[in-house]
Amino acid sequence: MARARARSRTRTTDREPSPYDEAVVKIYRCATVVKGGRRFSFAALVVVGDRAGHVGWGYGKANEVPLAVEKAMKEARKSLKTVTLSGNTIPHKIVGRFGASSIVLLPAREGTGVIAGASARAVLELAGVQDVLTKVQGSTSPKNVVKATFDGLLKLRSPQQVQELRGVVLDS
Repeated sequence: MARARARSRTRTTDREPSPYDEAVVKIYRCATVVKGGRRFSFAALVVVGDRAGHVGWGYGKANEVPLAVEKAMKEARKSLKTVTLSGNTIPHKIVGRFGASSIVLLPAREGTGVIAGASARAVLELAGVQDVLTKVQGSTSPKNVVKATFDGLLKLRSPQQVQELRGVVLDS
């Protein structure tokens, strides 16, 4: 009976197409040594976004890669956040930090593109940023870089938001 339940949970169903794009940033393989040899398990780091200011990340673990990716995507859709953008770039320079990683995000002119490593690029492109310069300092672990990039993006404020928060009028 338990076996039938387990099988039904792993089936994929035909769902409506999602408005979000997904990017698998990294697949991690873990091995535990048991009496009969090594037993492998997998973890997946996934970023999901609509390329219009909504982005989320997820981390899932399972004994098989597709299940780990599916779990990570489900978690990423739950963790969607809204990012403040200024056209195709970000409104201002910002530093995002997580653990031993920090990432500097600089607005760039139109046509520059996303100048970033693979981990930060996935987050920025799926958030809808098309022109940005980045520099990662400290740890370059994909988990930390993704979380630091999120930290930076969530700290961004538009001029209108700053005016409302401070109760002043900014010169344009």
